[in-house]
Order: sequence, then C-alpha cells, then structure tokens
Amino acid sequence: MQFLAYILIYPILWVISILPFRLLYAVSDGLFVLLYYLIGYRKKVVKANLKLAFPNKTDKELNQIRKKFYHHLCDMILESIKSMTISEAEMKKHFTFTNVALLQDLEKQKRSVALVCAHYGSWEWIFILQTYVNMTGYAIYKQLANTYFDKLVKRIRAKYNSHLITTKEAILTISAAHERGEITLCGFASDQSPKAEKAHHWKDFMGIKVPVHTGAEMLAKKLDMTVVFFGVKRIKRGYYETTFTTIAHNPNAFPNYSITDKFLELVEAQINEAPEYYLWTHKRWKHRNKVPAQFQ
Repeated sequence: MQFLAYILIYPILWVISILPFRLLYAVSDGLFVLLYYLIGYRKKVVKANLKLAFPNKTDKELNQIRKKFYHHLCDMILESIKSMTISEAEMKKHFTFTNVALLQDLEKQKRSVALVCAHYGSWEWIFILQTYVNMTGYAIYKQLANTYFDKLVKRIRAKYNSHLITTKEAILTISAAHERGEITLCGFASDQSPKAEKAHHWKDFMGIKVPVHTGAEMLAKKLDMTVVFFGVKRIKRGYYETTFTTIAHNPNAFPNYSITDKFLELVEAQINEAPEYYLWTHKRWKHRNKVPAQFQ
C-alpha cells in the first residue's frame, strides 16, 4: 500500500513542483480555501493556542492572525513540494542570509555548531545554507510513516550535503562524527512539546509553563559545540531572510538550561513580532496543567 500511494501521489507532487511561483501560489490559495473553510483543519487547536498565547487580544484580532496563519501554512506546504525541483540559484533568491559570515568564521575556528530554530517563518529551505559552508550537515527530523516518501525527503536534503537523522539516531550519529574529527552543523527545531514525563526542564513559554526540549543544549555541552539561533523573517510571499544569533560560544560556561531558556526567549520575540508565521497547529501547551511540583 505504501508503494501504491507513492506511485500515485509522486507524479502529482512533481508536476506541482515545476510550476512557476505565480501558479504555485495560486494552488496555495485554493488549498487555503479547502483547509480553512471546507475541512477546517485543526481550527479548534489553532484557536485555543492563540487564545492561550495572546489572552489580551480581541476575538477579531485572533481571527485575523488565524486566517493569516492558514494562508502561510498553505504556502509552506507548497514551498516544501517546490523543494523537489527548485534549482540552487532560484532557492538562493528566495531564501537569503544577512550574516552567514558568522557560521563561516566558526568553521574557520573548527567549531561545530548546534543550530537551533523554531517552527516559524520557513525552515524548509534552510538546507541551502550548506552551499555557503563546508560543514557536514545533520538535521533532526520525525521519520515519515511511508518509507518511500521518507527516502524522497532524505534525497532532497542530501542535494546540499544535509543528512536527516531521527531523534534516536542523533546522539550516536553526531558523536561519531565528532570522534572522526568532522566539523558539523546540526539543526534542531526545539520549540515543540516533549513528553511531560520525560522532560528535564519546564519554562514559561508565551506566559505558560510547559515542558521543553533540552537535547540541543545537552549535546552541545557534551561535544563543545557553539549554539547558534537562526531567526527567519518573511520579506514577502515566497521570500525569506535569515539572521544568525550566537547564544553560547562556550556552552559549558553556562548553567544548565540557561541556553534553552535564551533560545525560547528569541522564539517568543519572533512570535510577538509576527504571530501569523508560527506553527499554531501543534498542541504546544497541552501539558500546561501537569507541571510537576519540583518545577512549580
């Protein structure tokens, strides 16, 4: 069944991927009508999340954010499909960097980097970064249920010397690269919710105490990696600009979890500036009423 689904869906995705951007976003507009008005994809979750994050905003303001978010979500889906065939030159026009020299300088210093980000703006095209550095790229991702589509996603990322690894593979794979003397660039999207019972740290996020992922910080300390945040700004439809911010050059000089806390502060700043570009469909605050006594 997985192979059948792949051979039926893949040609459709390929045709969409070769569309010029003008037509691609016309498809996105149609998808918006389908998801927002007809299916109502996770509208209750998005509404509840926005109400939690912005308790002082009016219903009208929240509805405006929600509608803009769904437009952006559909753009992201289509841009992800576009990754199948987009050229390197074209991607560089659409996804730019204000200070890529920061990473290039770290590479010259032979410093590996833990690159942390949120599900904000666009994270699909960050892989073009590998064309500006010679570091070996690893990105932590959630494996797709369909093995054929999972292999497809890995092939797309591999074009730019980026390797997708699962959470379970991360420590062993990145540690092995460290032992081989590789200078690595490891991407972590660390803003979503871990399992409450496995959380080592809880933190106020958008004013609500939640469990947070600390794996990037712990691995950076173990392997002495510089921790860098990348923030994405949407310039206009289909165009994004990324800026890098060093959180910790020498991570072991920082108290435990302070690096994670700084990361979340940077994520909050992005969300408050333009909330419509955050991934509100995730149940980020689902554990808010389960705070263990030691973290209260």
